[in-house]
Amino acid sequence: MEHLPVEVIGNILSRLGAARDIVIASATCRKWREAFCYHLHTLSFNSKDWPLYHDLTTSQLEILITETIFQTTGLQGLSILMDEVDEFSASMVIAWLMYTRETLRSLWYNVRTTPNVNILEICGRQKLETLFLAHNLITGVEPNYQRFSCLKSLSLSSVSISALDMSLLLTACPKIEILDLVNLEIAMSDTQVAVELRSPTLKSIYVEEISLDKFILEADGLEHLHLKDCILELFELVGKGTLKQCKIDDVSFIHFDIGESLENLEIVDINNFTIIWPKFYKMISRSSKLRRLRLWDVFFDDEDEILDLETIAVCFPQLHYLSLCYDLRDRVLHYGLQGSSHLENVIEMELGWTDINELFLDWVEGLLQRCPNLRKLVMHEVISEIKTHEEYQMLANFTSSIVQLMRKYMHVEVQFYYE
Repeated sequence: MEHLPVEVIGNILSRLGAARDIVIASATCRKWREAFCYHLHTLSFNSKDWPLYHDLTTSQLEILITETIFQTTGLQGLSILMDEVDEFSASMVIAWLMYTRETLRSLWYNVRTTPNVNILEICGRQKLETLFLAHNLITGVEPNYQRFSCLKSLSLSSVSISALDMSLLLTACPKIEILDLVNLEIAMSDTQVAVELRSPTLKSIYVEEISLDKFILEADGLEHLHLKDCILELFELVGKGTLKQCKIDDVSFIHFDIGESLENLEIVDINNFTIIWPKFYKMISRSSKLRRLRLWDVFFDDEDEILDLETIAVCFPQLHYLSLCYDLRDRVLHYGLQGSSHLENVIEMELGWTDINELFLDWVEGLLQRCPNLRKLVMHEVISEIKTHEEYQMLANFTSSIVQLMRKYMHVEVQFYYE
């Protein structure tokens, strides 16, 4: 170890991440101390890393963080995540950021202060490539002054911001590729809460726990779209057919439009969603490159609508992963077995159901017959509390029937998950 260059030791310390571990390791000898002071790249203060953070007063924490940061030179990554900690002095936090901002490439910031610290004003026009902000107030965005010319990834969590400032902030990031928006408090300018965002460089967007009347995203190069736990009356994606992955998890829409040029779509993952199938099918039907299709707890707007395997087989010939949740309404199966086309490339399949009955076994067997090259089958079941002897007997008979069925498909690996 004594022959290691200080630069290598600096890299080792940087990989530790947590400030407490780095300080302890740097006390090994003078050489490690030198590496800490002059060759450390990354430093992290996280209230979850060390329980004693919660035992210190705010003043003690401020002194501890200040002394640690001011002993370093040339930090490229700084993480200060002080969740469930009392408010810090704004002047102290500003001092940390002013000391490090010229060399920082990544900043993770979750610090409550009095008054609010304007991160955009302090870190704008610098070299930041990654910025994570939580529990912060963003107002009066000036794209020309608060410009992030190198920023590629922006994450906002529990941030208060107006729709206009959100749009201007994206404009101030001409190279942004990744945008995460979680539990934003969007300030209302009128009776309607509407957000319109434009970015020619954006490739991935993740939106969680947001309620809006209107969300319009204009992104010519978008490849990944993930919406989760949102209420959006209108969502519209304006792009140029570059979307590769679309995930929708427990989202309420009145109008949903991701365009019709979806030839490059490879993954569709829908969970707990009421769908107008003809319109959605029209959007994805030309996605001949689709490799993964998951429709889980999906409810059709029209009870007479049926998604049949023939449609899946014909429209998505490259599909190799298929996940469906069994839905029986009025004894009409929504994922029907109509047609005769095989899903030749499907090698993994996940199936789920909530009610045990003889129709489910017929459905599983029909799917197995249509997937001749299947290698793995994962089965999910939600079992309600069993009370009577008849219910126990039904579950036992069902298990026996599944085992007997799978003896015909010994080449298929089978896994069961019960909830």
